[in-house]
Amino acid sequence: MIISRTPLRMSFVGGGSDMPGYYRRHGGAVLSTAIDKYIYVTINKKFDDELRLSYSKTENVKSTSEIEHQLVRACLSRYGIDGGLEISTVADIPSKGTGLGSSSSFTVAFLHCLHAYLGRHVSNEMLGAEASDIEINVCGEPIGKQDQYAAAYGGFNFYEFNSDESVKVSPLITRSETLSTLKDNLLMFYTGITRSASNLLHKQNEEIISSKRKQDALKSMVSLAYILRDELQNNNTHVFGEILHENWLLKKSLVTEISNSNIDDWYQRAIDAGAVGGKILGAGAGGFLIFYAEKERHPEIIRQLNDLRCINFNFEKNGSQIIFYNPTN
Repeated sequence: MIISRTPLRMSFVGGGSDMPGYYRRHGGAVLSTAIDKYIYVTINKKFDDELRLSYSKTENVKSTSEIEHQLVRACLSRYGIDGGLEISTVADIPSKGTGLGSSSSFTVAFLHCLHAYLGRHVSNEMLGAEASDIEINVCGEPIGKQDQYAAAYGGFNFYEFNSDESVKVSPLITRSETLSTLKDNLLMFYTGITRSASNLLHKQNEEIISSKRKQDALKSMVSLAYILRDELQNNNTHVFGEILHENWLLKKSLVTEISNSNIDDWYQRAIDAGAVGGKILGAGAGGFLIFYAEKERHPEIIRQLNDLRCINFNFEKNGSQIIFYNPTN
């Protein structure tokens, strides 16, 4: 049996600039952190040559080509594995449509398990690149690269997406007290709304390619990512909420469906209760909301958003890990 544990991520500034339609022309940048919410994948040698998958549904098939789960099918096909495995996955939070990068975390986690199953070590860089290739190029998902690299590397990092397809991963170099202040001042709420990001991201990608105004909005978001990185590396947390708010206004301008009346109402209620800034995580339209506010303001914000579930979390230093390894021949 082999078990991998892979973190989800919380993206702050620059999201959307990691999509091919943008970074191939202009280059992108995102500031994000892994959090202590995980995807677990287990693979075990099966007693026969068939395949059994357990996720939100169960599949029992005779060969890889029969698998409905396209990410599992693509990963197994890449390494010529056609049977003899039991595969299962569990998640700490709802695993679809929440804006925490769960699909990419699953892909990274599954690939990590497969490499271990095949008896080889794999680097964070390779996991991020391989998961990106499978999701974007093989499965045709209209997504970017930030989630795969955040899942593979973990930590609080600045990601730069270059037009030549390379990705530069730079850890945020700052005092531990600075990260503690950030963590203590952040609130995360679950809206209870899950959605498929694919349609929203597909539309966003199309509009970014065709609209100079929306390209300019993303350029501004990328600039904010660099500004926020520099401020945090100078141990200045006071601008965090303001930049988060400015990034949210720019993000909403990309596609109208990113927000809706409910999200706008929750956001305004939080601001009125003392939040400096916030955003919907991921593609938008649902999932998780985060806000930045001085800690003494948190009780009132939580009271004003009592129709949402406040979620405790911590930053996660580690990326994808093999946490149990007991191969059988």
